[in-house]
Amino acid sequence: MDKEKKFYKTICIYAVCSIVIATIFIKAILAWDETVGTLKGIFHILLPFFTGALIAYILNPFLARVDQFLLKICKLKRTKARHFLAILLVYLIVFGVITITLLYILPQIAQSLYDVVLIVPNMYDQVFDFFDTFQEQYPTLNFEYIDILLTSMIPNIITYINDLAANLIPLIYGASVSLIRWIFNLIIAIIVSIYVMSDKKSLIRNLKRLLNAFLPTKLLPETFEILKECNKIFSGFIIGKSIDSLIIGILCFILMNILNLPYALLISVIVGITNMIPYFGPFIGAVPGTLILLLIDPIKALIFLILIVILQQFDGLVLGPKILGDSTGLKPLWIIFAITIGGSLAGIAGMFFGVPIVASLSFIMNRYIDKCLAKKQLNQQD
Repeated sequence: MDKEKKFYKTICIYAVCSIVIATIFIKAILAWDETVGTLKGIFHILLPFFTGALIAYILNPFLARVDQFLLKICKLKRTKARHFLAILLVYLIVFGVITITLLYILPQIAQSLYDVVLIVPNMYDQVFDFFDTFQEQYPTLNFEYIDILLTSMIPNIITYINDLAANLIPLIYGASVSLIRWIFNLIIAIIVSIYVMSDKKSLIRNLKRLLNAFLPTKLLPETFEILKECNKIFSGFIIGKSIDSLIIGILCFILMNILNLPYALLISVIVGITNMIPYFGPFIGAVPGTLILLLIDPIKALIFLILIVILQQFDGLVLGPKILGDSTGLKPLWIIFAITIGGSLAGIAGMFFGVPIVASLSFIMNRYIDKCLAKKQLNQQD
């Protein structure tokens, strides 16, 4: 009798939970705009914690190498002291790089952007004079569309730039408020990342306890193996692509200086950042640099385009395979699919993270398909 009561009690609990979950789901669907707003609010609140976890994840391989260095070279045997010192050294290096960037690199980039903005209005007069002279030399040619461009579109662009300059103070105020908020969130993210890195073993142990508690025992070995492989895909891609893009940015800066191309630092930073996006990154990075150099000298813009093509070939054929290897295991078609879908959902970040996410899903799907084929005793090639 007690077993029967317990059985019906369990059924009632499951029924009530199912009704509550279904009610919440239906309510969320019916008030979709409110649901999206609530989710965005929760995401913004938790963003520093996600950022901190991401920082810790990116720095973890570097931390492991520093920890091994302190163990093997410095002979530091005490685990806690060595781990603390490794975290301290890693963050000293990171803050050193940030300080150098803020003191030396960022001011040069800002000055380059300011110079480019000043070039645009002057270029209008030069373009207008050029087509006037050209029309006088070739009066039989039809310049109707060029006249429309010069008399309507370009002046509107100049007016927009002037209005932007006039509203600079409100923009600076808004940017300052956003910057303060961003700095505050960054400080929280750094604190979170330090805690995650220092308490990594405990977090992993708690995750295993959680999986052991809620998953069937027979699924645990396969689940741990899948998580390990997904971690390998993510870390291999993110860290490898970061190193690859840093090298490409430095090479672009060096070669632009050798070729005496202006705004080398600004353009190289753009090239390095956009190179994080597979396939499309080099071409996206080439567009702003080409447009900037076109305002100065079309020949230099052409030289820059040739330089980007050479760098892209070097990256695709030599540097990328050496650093990344086959970290994702995806075919080019699926990488393009991941970039397209990720970009439409989350912009630039989605274009970057879409690739390892799709690679992880592909690994899980292939593993499941192989398991199904093995049950049916079919060859994977059939």
